[in-house]
Amino acid sequence: MIDYLLQRIEESDAAGAADLVKNELQKKGKAWEIHLSLFPVVQRVLNPPFINPHLPKMYRIYREFKPYLLEEEIPALVRLEINEYARRAKLEKIPKPQLISSSVSFKEVESALRNQDREKAAVLLAALHRQKGGPELARLFLLLGSAYLGNSLGHSLSCTAFILLEMLERKEQDPWPALATLADYFCKGRFHTTPDLPKPLKTLSEKALKEHLLRAASGTGIVNLHHTITLYAIERVRHFFSNEEYQHLIATWVDFLGDKKAKPVDIDPSNIFHVPDDSQFRESFSKLDGKATVAIATGMIDSAEGRKNLGRFLLKGLGELYRGDYNPHFLTGLGSALWVIDRYWNQRDIAVTALGQYINFFFESIRTQ
Repeated sequence: MIDYLLQRIEESDAAGAADLVKNELQKKGKAWEIHLSLFPVVQRVLNPPFINPHLPKMYRIYREFKPYLLEEEIPALVRLEINEYARRAKLEKIPKPQLISSSVSFKEVESALRNQDREKAAVLLAALHRQKGGPELARLFLLLGSAYLGNSLGHSLSCTAFILLEMLERKEQDPWPALATLADYFCKGRFHTTPDLPKPLKTLSEKALKEHLLRAASGTGIVNLHHTITLYAIERVRHFFSNEEYQHLIATWVDFLGDKKAKPVDIDPSNIFHVPDDSQFRESFSKLDGKATVAIATGMIDSAEGRKNLGRFLLKGLGELYRGDYNPHFLTGLGSALWVIDRYWNQRDIAVTALGQYINFFFESIRTQ
């Protein structure tokens, strides 16, 4: 069945893909197994007119949603992603040639990217992956992507980070589809020169980082949403870097924010309340009532159980409003917001502002669809 499903997605046959998995998704444990099987074809799903690999990035972030959901709630989310992958155009396959056996350097990758030779760049990346290991390849490629945050709205790092994380997680899978997609993307974006780390490099204090995150989480619309998503990506790949390199990534993110000001979401304490079930949340969410949704959510972030329920309610609400056509940022932005809430729950201004930013973006986008 899986081979036929991949074929239907490859052929952009959304109806055929949905029909094929209709019964399978209901079997115990099958939905997540189906999700995992999508890895090879997902890497080539496009989102024109944008060059950024939004869908492969979304695929990885799905992994972060699973702990929020009950097993019987996973099929709806997998059904949604299958439709999104199937209905979109696909990047043509880059044939996998015989891999280079001689030692290669990252400078050679940069040269191939500079020359717009995606096939050569992909082969060199595969050789580096084999010779130096996935974590080192990720470190080098993400440092390269860090030079182009302003040019790419952060995608040169954020999309790259999540694609590489999933590739490294899936040791049973051939990494070629992911590497070929990244080579194609960096050629299209003209990302080809790794920046030098400035000397000396200032270490940002935790207090200053929180202040910048509050700035990032402020504001509405797609650009401001990406300010938060980019830090989310940096923190998810932090383990690949030395402290000096991590501080460099943070500095590039701060530059990306520009001079925007912090505008925390202000919630009237009298409107904050806890809900025993999801009925009130579903009502406000289904009505696209942003103020009520954020107020209810604010009352849930103080406990681990509340935060888990909040993630579950948001994911269920996202699925219930699905009508067959979603912007992938509805999912990636939610992943970012949940990360901020989980990490900074005791900094209410940060957590609530990030949630408000996402809810505003999602609701406004749904209204204009």
